[in-house]
Amino acid sequence: MYTILASAIPEESRVVMESAFKNMAKVKFCSADNTLFNELKEREYDLLFLYASKESEGMGLLEKIDKSLSNMQVILISKVERPEFVVEVLQNGACDYLVYPPSVPRLEMAMQRAMEHRALRNEIDYLRHKQDIIYHFSDVISFSSNMQNVLKSLEKFSKTDSTILITGATGTGKSFLSGTVHYNSPRKQKPFIKINCANIPENLLESELFGHEKGAFTGADKQRIGRFEQAGGGTLFLDEIGEISLGLQSKLLRVLEEKSFERVGGNKTIYSDVRVIAATNKNLSEQIQNGKFREDLFYRINVLPVRLPDLKDRPECIEPLAQYFLRKYSKLLGSNVGGFTDHALKQIRGYSWPGNIRQLANTIERSVILEDGDKIGILNLSLPRVHQRSVIKGSISSEKNDIKDSGPASLVGQEKELILSALDECLWVQKNAAVLLGISPRSLNYKVKKFGITHPHWRKHK
Repeated sequence: MYTILASAIPEESRVVMESAFKNMAKVKFCSADNTLFNELKEREYDLLFLYASKESEGMGLLEKIDKSLSNMQVILISKVERPEFVVEVLQNGACDYLVYPPSVPRLEMAMQRAMEHRALRNEIDYLRHKQDIIYHFSDVISFSSNMQNVLKSLEKFSKTDSTILITGATGTGKSFLSGTVHYNSPRKQKPFIKINCANIPENLLESELFGHEKGAFTGADKQRIGRFEQAGGGTLFLDEIGEISLGLQSKLLRVLEEKSFERVGGNKTIYSDVRVIAATNKNLSEQIQNGKFREDLFYRINVLPVRLPDLKDRPECIEPLAQYFLRKYSKLLGSNVGGFTDHALKQIRGYSWPGNIRQLANTIERSVILEDGDKIGILNLSLPRVHQRSVIKGSISSEKNDIKDSGPASLVGQEKELILSALDECLWVQKNAAVLLGISPRSLNYKVKKFGITHPHWRKHK
């Protein structure tokens, strides 16, 4: 049952309101003075009805209500029927407006619409937070000066309508930062559509971008709306734009210049006002020299260029990012893992992360799944020797002096190497090595037997 707070409702309408909501909600009536605001602070309500006899009174109440106190919807009731006033009320946060006196059917409909609106807003918030997008630039982890400079540029660019080209290695965050740009732009209330040009076969990509008419090709049994139409008024993110064929590049150039296109198999010109953000991990200048990318398209998308640094070039961000992913995946997976051992953190800091943020996220997710204790140790971190700069007090060499593996680079092989390194560091005392690895002595003993690890020192004490 919903909870409704009704403020300053005239006595003759209270009976009507109670009758309208008797099977759907509990209604509490209060005055419009401090009682209203005390109620809002002390209890969570689903819906608030405000009665105001004057225009100024109604607007004043809407401005005073701190909606951060609750997730409620607000409906204003007044005798004023001036259309401009109704529009102003809705613009200032009310979800509906009722002319006094409201009837039972009108009250029922208003409540139903308000609850549907709230449910839809909650669903949108839920879906947004499931996306790999950060909605505010201030929330992006950026402790290094080079990343802070990138964010300053993107925040400035987000206020414009010009095309942005984001370059950088795979996994540096091009996709999620494109979302941050959109949700800080004047187009934030419009759609944000993403498409990865590398994941779609060339013969289908044109249809994905521009749509197609029924019968345009085999299997086209109905009309399809393309991404440019879906993103109308909003932002279209073209990931891996360097993978688009030359033929499709010319059509893309036309859309960027003229804001118009035709669906595949159609002759009707369609206009779509879309802001484009493109991204690639390729060197487009080299692509142009090799005849794989149109020079005129490059100049058209390279209006506002931004290059994201590799994770190894922003070392101040590595540990904060690792802690962020630990909290994220511990919550998602229902795990009690709440930190890293000192040696695991040292290994995280010393690794060069060739796969950048994506590799770091995947590594932490895997570690949270494997870890049985409350802290992730280096054994479950399972980072390979390759690309390690320093791990356990220098016991594992840098990438230049890396010891070549005798077997395949598998998780099992990496696990055995970590155990051997830890034992060697602890002078082959298993108890100390277990502490170093962040596991119990019993677990280490099991793994020593599993991998057939032996040492002359152990035989002397049999």
